[in-house]
Amino acid sequence: MPIYSSDSDDLRPSSSAPLRRFFTHEKPMHAILGGGKVADILLWRDRTLTASILMGFTIIWSLFEVMEYNFVTLLCHISMILMLILFIWSMGAGFVDWSPPDFRAIMISDSTFRWLCGKFNSILVKIYEISSGKDLRTFFLAITFLWILSVIGNYFSSLNLLYLGFMCLATLPALYERYQNEVDYLVSQGNQDMKKLYKKFDTEVLNKIPRGPVKQRKKY
Repeated sequence: MPIYSSDSDDLRPSSSAPLRRFFTHEKPMHAILGGGKVADILLWRDRTLTASILMGFTIIWSLFEVMEYNFVTLLCHISMILMLILFIWSMGAGFVDWSPPDFRAIMISDSTFRWLCGKFNSILVKIYEISSGKDLRTFFLAITFLWILSVIGNYFSSLNLLYLGFMCLATLPALYERYQNEVDYLVSQGNQDMKKLYKKFDTEVLNKIPRGPVKQRKKY
């Protein structure tokens, strides 16, 4: 556990004691998140792209939750605006020195669908591995997490829950990477406090509960 100096208010650990990491392995946060483009986005390595995605999700959330837009209405309005832009572009190309719109530029490539299918298949494989019973601890943790998520879902709409989850993904990993030592220290302190609290509860409450004599089995 790290040792902190008493005259410091910024919770910076001293170098005299090893720091116990929140994650058991010593991999950097970028490697834990996969080390690809997704990790760069979540850790704000490309601030322009991350800010654009965050702004896009915020606009979508505002349209549905704040302005109470209907999904079908929004989809129709976006389609009409896109068709009007393409119509003006195509008609104006004959009068102005413009190149007509290329339909192939807005087509979704096959590699994108293959990537999405690969991610979906990897999720199915992970669910199968957890449900196979090889690791009971992971299985019960997954069941508990899904149950807690279902309880939380009763108090939030699906869009609010997705937006909250995205905001956590877009902020918490970057904050942890920046303040890793401070977070690890607080988690370690909280873990020790919980152990002390349970030990006190076990000593003062559980051990004082009267227990009947243990019946011994008859040996034949």
